[in-house]
Amino acid sequence: MSEHLTGRRAVVTGASSGLGADFARELAKRGADLVLVARRREKLEALAAELEGRHGVQCRVHVMDLTRPAAPAQLAETLDAEGWNVDVLVNNAGFGVYARFLDTEWDRIEKMLRLDVEALAAMTRVFAPGMVQRGWGRVLQVASIAAFQPSPGYAAYAAAKSFVLSFGNALHQEWKGTGVSCTVVSPGVTETEFLQVAGQEKGLFHKATLMDSPTVARQGIEAMISGSPGIVPGWMNKVTTFSTRLIPRRLQAAVADLAMKS
Repeated sequence: MSEHLTGRRAVVTGASSGLGADFARELAKRGADLVLVARRREKLEALAAELEGRHGVQCRVHVMDLTRPAAPAQLAETLDAEGWNVDVLVNNAGFGVYARFLDTEWDRIEKMLRLDVEALAAMTRVFAPGMVQRGWGRVLQVASIAAFQPSPGYAAYAAAKSFVLSFGNALHQEWKGTGVSCTVVSPGVTETEFLQVAGQEKGLFHKATLMDSPTVARQGIEAMISGSPGIVPGWMNKVTTFSTRLIPRRLQAAVADLAMKS
């Protein structure tokens, strides 16, 4: 199908920086009007001005904390009242926590799970029905290569991304024949704020596999538009995720632990 999205309207969460901002740039480049969602107003407004000036699209900024259980429904109600039908949803908002599980404060883990799992599922639930009703839509769920194996140090984060991967693949199958598709993009190490927020220094594994954010975003959006069920950007990441099929699960955690420490 055409990669043009002129006349379509997209919601991008976590749009204030990193992959979220680059997903928004890719969508604007293709003509989509945008709803930019994150907590940092100044960064959202700067991105909106950039995209409107460069691509002539309409951008709306919604500052909100998606860890609040009521936030997804409130956003949907606001956009519905404004007459903005959402055709594309990019569930990018999320963060990781790098530390041994018992060494991490529960409040931080709980907040991560609410954003990475609960908010993602809720956003999908409130926006996808309208897409199905109108007969066209695209949903992009942002997982991680961590979704493919247990990852000590990222125990809860990897489990959360495993949910995203399984959830997205299942929805893709459920929505066949509706005109709506669900794509899961599973990036590896990407040049964003992720490691800084997670509390991890770059090691050998990170430096060897690092990808730039615009490239990952472009590949993710291209896969989403085509209706693909999923993509792992980067050949090294593809090798990493494929190799998990060949390693007994009891060894996967040990391998991941060594990689994160290297």
